[in-house]
Formats: sequence, structure tokens, C-alpha cells
Amino acid sequence: MEAMLEVLMPPAMGSGTIWLLVLAAGCTSAVTAALGIGGGVLLLAIMALVMPPAAIIPVHGVVQLGSNANRALMTIRHINLPVIAWFAPGVIVGAAIGSLLLVELPLALVQLCIAVFILLLCWGPPIPKVATGRIGTLLASTLTTFLSLFVGATGPLVAAFVKQQQNGERFSTVATFAAAMSLQHAPKALVYGAAGFVFRDWLGLMLLMIASGAVGTWAGLRLLQRVSDKRFALIFNVLLTLLALRLAWTAIHGWL
Repeated sequence: MEAMLEVLMPPAMGSGTIWLLVLAAGCTSAVTAALGIGGGVLLLAIMALVMPPAAIIPVHGVVQLGSNANRALMTIRHINLPVIAWFAPGVIVGAAIGSLLLVELPLALVQLCIAVFILLLCWGPPIPKVATGRIGTLLASTLTTFLSLFVGATGPLVAAFVKQQQNGERFSTVATFAAAMSLQHAPKALVYGAAGFVFRDWLGLMLLMIASGAVGTWAGLRLLQRVSDKRFALIFNVLLTLLALRLAWTAIHGWL
């Protein structure tokens, strides 16, 4: 067993760091399942502390793909399928454009724009129905998928958009968001694999983190059943606001 772990685990990472990441994957998945948002960004922050910079976004993308797919399967009857049907083509277009460019975007500016949009979606006036309709969903999917290849922080923006579409109903918000993010994370493996990232070196860690995430998701959904839609909407908005403020602070700090 020990020998197999050595083969599957990434080189130059201690066992303590590996199990920390596995535990973090489970806990952050539970947070997202119970509260609707926050786990992915929290996991990204933890990974940034202990992993090589070049591996953070691709590995995080695969782990989040597994975590969101598990959550979508566990809540499949609550998924708003028409929304996902219009979200999927935008993922393909956004990933295609991003794979052609793969350039360094002005990170601070992108982070600040995402933060502003999140705050507007949470606390501003309801956006027009046309913006959350078919074309709006397609455009939002294209833009956020494109940005997700360079900035691991578009999940809160997608979550705020989905929440407005679902009128704050907690299970359809969590389920539809999970399905949307499953689609959005899927192209990352293809794009970064084509760009030369060796996923094989990280396979064991990714599988353990996905398995841990499935357990965390199951526990988080049990907690979600005990929360009313009204309380869920409040917690959801507060968490999104905190994430947006963190993004804004990171962007401003990067400029200083």
C-alpha cells in the first residue's frame, strides 16, 4: 500500500501535506453542500499555501470537477435542466477561446471586476429577466469559463448568477450551481493537459481528494435539509459578500 501511494502521489510532497489536502477537500465540500458556496475558494486558498504554483489551477479544477459532479448526482432531481442546457454551449465556446489565448490577464483588474459583479448580484436590484434567460445564461457561461482558465475565482460569480435565476430556493440553487461548475471545470483538464501539465503525477492525490469531497458533500447536504430557504439566502449572500471583499482586497493589494 505504501509503495503504491509513493507511485501515485506527487513528488516532493510530504505525507502530512497530502493528508492535509485530503481533509481540506472533504471539509470544503461539506461547506459548499451545506451553504451553497465558499468551499471551492477556500480549498484554492489552502492549496496555494502548500502546492507548486503551476499545479494549483489544473489540480484544483479536476478536484472541483469531481466534487461538483458528486454534488450534482446527489441532488440531480433539483437541477434546473433548461439552465444547464444553455450553460453548456457557453462552456465550450469560453474554453475554446481561452485555449487559443492562454495569456496572462491583468489579474488584479479581473479580480476587482468579479468582486464588483458579485456584490451587484447579491445586493443590487434584481437583474432583468432577459439577463438570466437563455442568452444571458449563454453569455455568462462563456465569459466565466474563459476567465476560469486563468483565475480560480469565478465560482462565486456563477453562484450569484444562479441564485438569482433560482429565486433563492436552496436545493435548486445548490444543484444547478453544482451542475454548472461540473461543466465549467471539465475543460481545464483538456486545456492544461494539451499545454503540457502532467496530470499523472498528481493522480493519486486528486483521487483521494475527490473521494474525501464525496463524503463531505453527503454530510453537507444533510445539514442543508435543516436550513430554510430564507436563512439559506441570507447565509449565501453573506458568504458571497465576504468572498467578493476578499477578492477586492487581493486586487487592491496587488496594485499597491
